[in-house]
Amino acid sequence: MRRVNPKTFFAELRRRNVYKVAVAYAVIAWLLIQAASILFPIFEAPVWVMKVFVSAVAFGFPIALILAWVLEITPEGIKRTEDLNQMPQQQSKNPAWIYVFIIAGAISIGLFFLGRYTASFRAGAQQTGSFEKSIAVLPFENLSDDKANAYFGTGIQDEITTRLAKIADLKVISRTSTQQYQSKPGNLSQIAKQLGVAHLLEGSVQKVGEQVRVNVQLIRADHDSHLWAETYERKLTDISGVESDIAKAIAHSLHAKLSGREEKALGVKPTGNSEAYDAYLRGLAAEGEGTDSVYSTQKAISFFKRAVHLDPAFALGWSKLSRAHSNLYPSFADSTEAAKRALETAQKLQPDLPETLLALACYQFSELRDYNAARTTFLRVRKVLPGVAEIPVALAQIARHRGKWKETVAYYEQALVLDPRNTELLAESAGNYSDLRRFDNALKRYNRALDIRPNDVNLLASKAGIYQAQGNLAEAAKCLEGVNALTPSYEAVPQKVTQLIFERNYRGAVELLETRFAQLQLGSELEVGIFEEFLASSRLLAGDIPGAKSSAEQARKYLEVLCQNQPDNDFPAIFLAKAYAILGEKDSAYKEARRVTGMLQNDAIRRPAAEENLAFIEASFGDNARAISIIAHLLEIPYQSSLYATPLTPALLRLDPTWDALRSEPTFQKLCQEKAH
Repeated sequence: MRRVNPKTFFAELRRRNVYKVAVAYAVIAWLLIQAASILFPIFEAPVWVMKVFVSAVAFGFPIALILAWVLEITPEGIKRTEDLNQMPQQQSKNPAWIYVFIIAGAISIGLFFLGRYTASFRAGAQQTGSFEKSIAVLPFENLSDDKANAYFGTGIQDEITTRLAKIADLKVISRTSTQQYQSKPGNLSQIAKQLGVAHLLEGSVQKVGEQVRVNVQLIRADHDSHLWAETYERKLTDISGVESDIAKAIAHSLHAKLSGREEKALGVKPTGNSEAYDAYLRGLAAEGEGTDSVYSTQKAISFFKRAVHLDPAFALGWSKLSRAHSNLYPSFADSTEAAKRALETAQKLQPDLPETLLALACYQFSELRDYNAARTTFLRVRKVLPGVAEIPVALAQIARHRGKWKETVAYYEQALVLDPRNTELLAESAGNYSDLRRFDNALKRYNRALDIRPNDVNLLASKAGIYQAQGNLAEAAKCLEGVNALTPSYEAVPQKVTQLIFERNYRGAVELLETRFAQLQLGSELEVGIFEEFLASSRLLAGDIPGAKSSAEQARKYLEVLCQNQPDNDFPAIFLAKAYAILGEKDSAYKEARRVTGMLQNDAIRRPAAEENLAFIEASFGDNARAISIIAHLLEIPYQSSLYATPLTPALLRLDPTWDALRSEPTFQKLCQEKAH
């Protein structure tokens, strides 16, 4: 191996102008860094920008030296130095711009390569900044002698959370995820990890007559250090002022940047009537008793009604009342006019109030089903309520109706960042995966919810529906072991009936439903109508024709009234068409089924359910070819089924006796076969 002569090497460095390039590079780099240190702060560039710039300049230094060694600029252009060594010696006249060219090239190359490898650094810096400004408001402890005042602390917790959610620079966890924790729990670091936040707010409330004492403390969860604490003693008439002061203090402690609009929003006093505000707080607490329960929503409505009765100018109360009615409308036959009246009143009082805009979006979505208008309004509201998880959830639901499946998954993930332990949201997200036939993803999401609420009958019933769709009745049966006729669930009991029917235990399905009717007071006319149809279908399969017609007649009595009152609601209409079919009223069954199909013609997630129902009608009256044609199409697309917990699968076609009339058809037999993956 040939040894390098140091004298020759350094002489070669000098000949190739490497020394000159090094000196020139150092001078120019120093000037650039000095200029950057002055200009970057002026333009409010993040700290990481300066770090990246200095690293890029340093990274370019060895590149400049290598370029100076390898290349040389001649009158004929850029040449490799090795090539010049083989040519006759000429006087080298390298002007100063040669060094500038080499240095500029080196810096450019350095910036290019470093830029490619700093994207993750920048993303990490942004995530770190977001995490440092993250918070969850834990349930407030009720220190009042009257334990019935627990609603007061719950309502204040909700209002503080809502005010913080208006600040774009903060990540705020929804109360739905925090309400499962006790006041002042011991394992703060574990709770913060579960919620994905750096800070927790603990508090207590003591209400005595017209006086209120609120104690709060802001805690850095990873090392259990108290960043800030305060005690507020106010009259009940100024409780909203306390909520505003707490929100401002938290924003200041977390160094959150507030826009002028956000600063103003934090200081808004919604009503000067303390009784009205007390009723409003009771309504907020009632909503939290069951986010997916008709009873808690109805209870909340009664309190919101009282609030606006006590203060007719209470715009926030009117908007909450409208939203509660809109939430109740799709599944429980609430009056569409109630939500509209409350919304119009809120719009007259405070049309630009964020909560008024949110009420408008909910009304457009749930009652008018104008998904384009609702999407526009929700996107507008999101700018002023950036931390409200309800908005990305609604955008996910709208994306489902529009057939934007990737958007749907993305919006659900965004919502779960703000509401990570909301089991209803986890279940809804799982249901979306199920409708896409991504059953493994759905089961994982249901299991995540079950980690929070072990043995929840609704979650287990949903898992059972997936196992049924996969043809695994044994696993489905395990999930439904605890379900009986008196189980208080709209989901678990129908799923149990479906399981018994798939097992061809028709008598067991009939007995379960008969026991439920005999021993349980059903909650709404819609529930009565639907369960009567379930009983009619089960009796028909069991061979009890008179009993089936009697139940179908009862179902018709309730469902016709609901469909007349809500002609644009497909949910009761689908069951009404099935009741007509059981009664043998072919024309009425077809008319109602086709009416629903027409109603949902532009709805990507629900239209196929109407077509599925039409296939049931076709099969009931012997039009096998048309039924099979519809089924073949449904097997290829995602949708929310009207018959099952999942879209149609080959396994469901094999298991469900509903389709027995089609089994002799070769085309249907082929559809029952699982596709090879």
